[in-house]
Amino acid sequence: MTDRTNEQWIEELRSDDITVQTPALEDLRKRLQRSIYFYLSQDRSDLRGLATQELQQMAQDLAQDATLRVIDNIDSFRGESRFTTWANKIAIRLAISDLRRARYKDFSLDELTAGGELLPSSSRLNSPNEPTPEKVAERDDVMEKIELAFKEALTERQYQALVAVALRGVPMDIVAERMGTNRNALYKLIHDARRKLKTHLESQGISTDYMMNLFQN
Repeated sequence: MTDRTNEQWIEELRSDDITVQTPALEDLRKRLQRSIYFYLSQDRSDLRGLATQELQQMAQDLAQDATLRVIDNIDSFRGESRFTTWANKIAIRLAISDLRRARYKDFSLDELTAGGELLPSSSRLNSPNEPTPEKVAERDDVMEKIELAFKEALTERQYQALVAVALRGVPMDIVAERMGTNRNALYKLIHDARRKLKTHLESQGISTDYMMNLFQN
């Protein structure tokens, strides 16, 4: 791979001369593939069970997409760092996004309303001290009321959004995509859901302070 200055990278990648642009594109792709492979093999503990060949194939596929992403965004490069450093950051962000989407590819909002346990029982909550049987019973009662409040106070859309983001930890951009909306609209939906849930619980005498005191000891 040829070493280039920032100016040379920009000039050659933008060149209309295929004999100039093609080698620059290939060098860029190889550099990005090497960076992505290092990230996948060294920084992602969740991928350590994969064979080297699988990681190399992933890096190769991602490098192709990353190269196109860099070219599409080349006008935003301001020269505040080395061009390759800037390009590598784009490639790693793309890899992170792709892996996150792959993790939630089978995620279904409909499954959130299909029944089953929404919240864990108090016996499975981490607590620094062993609670008394009375406190365990009180916690279980409150947990049941909270779970019921999710279903009574919220619309199905609010329920799905709040459970997915707050309880299941699904990234907001994934949930927004599945719900056919954007991050700002989803944020407002979740904000309104939290407010409605809090009001509903307070009407039953279950305040935020009460729940914090009940579950922290």
